[in-house]
Amino acid sequence: MSTLPVLPETLARLSPLSGLGQDFLRQLASLARVESFAPSPHPLNFAWQNKTVYLLKGELKLDYPAGGMKVLVGGWDEALSPLNRSGMDPLRARAITDVEILWFDANVLDILVTWHQVAPLKPVQPDVDATDWRALPGIFDARQLTLGAFASLPAANIDSLLACFKRQLVKRGEVIVRQSEPGDYYYVIERGRAQVTREVTGARVELAEIDAGDAFGEEALIAETVRNATVTMATDGVLLRLSSADFVRLLREPLLQRIDADEARRRVAAGAVWLDVRFPAEYQHDGLPGALNIPLNELRDTLPSLPADREYVAYCQTGRRSSAAAFLLSQRGFSASLLADGLNSIHTEKMISE
Repeated sequence: MSTLPVLPETLARLSPLSGLGQDFLRQLASLARVESFAPSPHPLNFAWQNKTVYLLKGELKLDYPAGGMKVLVGGWDEALSPLNRSGMDPLRARAITDVEILWFDANVLDILVTWHQVAPLKPVQPDVDATDWRALPGIFDARQLTLGAFASLPAANIDSLLACFKRQLVKRGEVIVRQSEPGDYYYVIERGRAQVTREVTGARVELAEIDAGDAFGEEALIAETVRNATVTMATDGVLLRLSSADFVRLLREPLLQRIDADEARRRVAAGAVWLDVRFPAEYQHDGLPGALNIPLNELRDTLPSLPADREYVAYCQTGRRSSAAAFLLSQRGFSASLLADGLNSIHTEKMISE
C-alpha cells in the first residue's frame, strides 16, 4: 500500500463534490487521502469506519452477504459516488487489479457540504460590499471550517454568524486590543499578521505572532474580564470582528460543553484528563489528583504540545476561567468540556455529604 497526492480535478468528477466549486475543491484536496492496493484474493486491507470512500482507479469486486456480486470500475458510474453508502460490505471488497481508493473523514466532508449548501461561497467581485463574508478569500476555507469553533457550529447558526461578522481594514502598527482594557469584540485575521505581547512587571514580553486564519480576543469575552494581552498588527491587513453579544450567542454557547461533577469523573475514569487552568499556587492548594496544571494565560502557547487524541475536562474555581480554556481547546480541534461551576460544585458536594 502507498499514499498518493490528490488533485482538485480528481474531486471535480465525484458526487457530491462536483458542485462545490473549483476554489473549494483546491482547498478540499489537501484534506483528502488516496491509497493504492495491489490485487489480492483477500478482502481489501483498509479501515472503512468513519470514512467516505471512493474508487478512483482499478476494478473492485464486491461480494454481498445475501449472495451476488458486482464489479466496480474506478472513475465510472457507481464508483463516482461513495462506495460505503451503497450498502456494500467492506469486509467483502476485493481488488481484482491495482486499485486506488480516495477517502475523507466522513464528518469533515459532511461539515464542508453543509457550509456550502447553507452559505455558498461566491467569487470576489470589485463591487461587493466589503462586509459580505462571501467575498473574503481566506478565512472560510476548507481547513478553517473543519477545525474548532466553526466545525462545531450548529448549522442553524451559520447564516446568522456570517451576517454578524464585520470586515475591518487595519494598518501596520495599529493596536487592535490592549491589555487590561474590557473586551468588546472577537477577531479573526482574514489577511495579515499580528504580534501578541504582554506587560509583565513593567517589561514587554512577546508571546506569539498570529497569522491569517487565527482568532483572538475570546478569553476576555468568555471569562467576562479584561484583556490579558495586547495585539498589534505587524502588517497591513483585514480582520473579521464579531461583537461580544453575538459571540456569546452564536459561538460561545453552542461550543461550550458543560458537564457536572459525576459526568466529569466518569470521563476521567474512561481516559480524559483533568485540566486545572488556575495559577500553580491555587492548584497546589486543592488541585484534583492527576490533573494537568496549565494556567489560562499560558494555555494558548502550550496547545501545540498537548496530545490531540486526548479528551480534556477543564476546571477552575468557579467555571469562568475554565470556560475560556474549553473554548480555546475546542476552537483548535481538541475534545474538551468544562466542569460546571468549577471546584465550587465539588466542594458543595463534600459539604452536603458531611
